[in-house]
Amino acid sequence: LERVADSRERAAELFRWLLAPVPPAQFLERHWERAPLLVRRGAPGYYAGLFSTAELDAALRGGRVRFGTHLDVTSYAQGVRETHTPAGPALPAVAWDFYRNGCSLRLLCPQAFSPGVWHLLSILQEQFGSMAGANAYLTPPGAQGFAPHYDDIEAFVLQLEGKKRWRVYSPRSEAEKLPRFSSPNLTQAELGEPVLETVLEAGDLLYFPRGFIHQGDCLPDAHSLHITVSSYQRNSWGDFLEKLLPAALQMAMEEDVEYRKGLPMDYLRYMGVANLDACDARRTAFLEKVQSLIMKLMDYAPVDAAVDQRAKSFLHDCLPPVLTASEKAQSMYGFPARWEDGGPRNVDIQITRETQVRLLRHGIARLCNEEAGVILCYTTENSRVYHEEEPKFLEVDPEHTESIEFLLSSYPNYVSVDNLPCETLEDKICLATLLFEKGILTTKKPLVQV
Repeated sequence: LERVADSRERAAELFRWLLAPVPPAQFLERHWERAPLLVRRGAPGYYAGLFSTAELDAALRGGRVRFGTHLDVTSYAQGVRETHTPAGPALPAVAWDFYRNGCSLRLLCPQAFSPGVWHLLSILQEQFGSMAGANAYLTPPGAQGFAPHYDDIEAFVLQLEGKKRWRVYSPRSEAEKLPRFSSPNLTQAELGEPVLETVLEAGDLLYFPRGFIHQGDCLPDAHSLHITVSSYQRNSWGDFLEKLLPAALQMAMEEDVEYRKGLPMDYLRYMGVANLDACDARRTAFLEKVQSLIMKLMDYAPVDAAVDQRAKSFLHDCLPPVLTASEKAQSMYGFPARWEDGGPRNVDIQITRETQVRLLRHGIARLCNEEAGVILCYTTENSRVYHEEEPKFLEVDPEHTESIEFLLSSYPNYVSVDNLPCETLEDKICLATLLFEKGILTTKKPLVQV
């Protein structure tokens, strides 16, 4: 993937790898938000280097994992789901004792501890256009960690080690299709017959949409380690309209007197649930007026502004990018400033009019209009832990907006600093230097040869 220059193509290539040998177009048409997909590969090493029990053990011994915050301890036996998570640091002796006694270990946010998981998710989030998260699950032989339930995310189960039996059930009603929130724990009596029952082995993939009930248990002869990659949590049309409609109504009330005219004096006499079946011309006229105002609301809907607000939230959700060797060498993150011979060396960022620059990645920055002015939201200073940092943005001077738009639209091509549409050369260099310092821009060649 490092040889793919355009981050959008890189994301598409990784998505193909995730689904292989199923073509992404076929997956999107037949399975996405519709039906489970099982991919048997017969290739135990397919996910080699992504994550392992050895890496989990190293994280525990590293001393940064805490129970509750990062690690849950769970069990499910005889229809009872229990949480055994203590408080405090997840010391290896304590965690492995729970495992030895039949408990499952769930590592929340494995991307905070695993470079491989961080790399995977940081690329997939650009493909999905939505936050990509993950949990890692280690279950001992013959055990089950969780009760049957459905989730509010699209789930990709990557079997890393061992094997696990999975049973997947269709949503039980229209209300449970593509739900906005996960279910409570369900009982076996509530499930019906599974639409898919299988044993996943290392290298296999199982996908199921949000709303599909599922449960997984280990066979007596093998442990299981899998990662569930998740996306599309509250990323529906309805969630978008939650942003759009209040803004549209506010604008309509400000600009159109029809929305400010008073309701009929007698509307309470013929409207309301008590009058639902009444045959009244006034009721018909009232409903027609409501429908007319709702249809007209579209004329005031700030669709693009609402999209930008969701994009702003998405950029806050995003993981920071994992840099390739060349990206690091040509960005602020590889800048060779250091202490040497009693003083600092290579501190000055020498960007000139001839310097060739471009965005580090396609999806790392976006211009958004706020009441106070234009801001540039970006992801390069985000944390590997979800929302550990506040949203990152720069206030943009009006005279720099066009130059930033030029940089955003030029990707993946490099452009010379002199071609930025700022008024003066000083402005061009100052803007390029600021964006370089924030990790948003990379240069075609390293600024300092070491």
